[in-house]
Amino acid sequence: MADENPAVQIEENQEHHEEGDVTEDAEAELEAMKQRVKEMEEEAAKLREMQAQVEKEMNLTSEEDKEAIDARSIYVGNVDYAATPEDLQNHFQSCGTINRVTILCDKWSGHPKGYAYVEFADPSLVANAMSLDNSVLRGRAIKVTAKRTNIPGYTRGRGGRGARAAWRGGYYGHGSAYYSPTFRGRARGRRATFAPY
Repeated sequence: MADENPAVQIEENQEHHEEGDVTEDAEAELEAMKQRVKEMEEEAAKLREMQAQVEKEMNLTSEEDKEAIDARSIYVGNVDYAATPEDLQNHFQSCGTINRVTILCDKWSGHPKGYAYVEFADPSLVANAMSLDNSVLRGRAIKVTAKRTNIPGYTRGRGGRGARAAWRGGYYGHGSAYYSPTFRGRARGRRATFAPY
């Protein structure tokens, strides 16, 4: 052992020291990552709690409250796409106190759909607003009607479930001698019978 070169011993000691530094650095980095994960989990828990609180507050409106809000609201159709809630508020402010103006937008593009709802402070103000039917807002004649309350599961004149037309892949000739489903394969334009095999 005494015959070994001191330079070789120094190199071996440096290698052991460097390996120790690498493992210490890795352990320190691992601890830092664990701490960040813990912080993110705590933040996610806070966000879930806040979301639950907001949903709870939003669900406090019962069916009676929704009907009361609908009773004091109006539907405004043919609204200019560039119209703002302030424009609508200025147009209907002569009718009375306005609680809220809602311009509905397409959820994919974000562009206005062309109609809005105006909620008043009192249901008696709806009659005043109805007098502004066919008035001009930003160069367009608007349609003003009382807001109707949506009834879940009720569709208006679009045909119920199962009412499919033949051109949508339904059946031709219910109750007649010719009763076969339409062919929906490659020959879409032709009227062919369905052959499963």
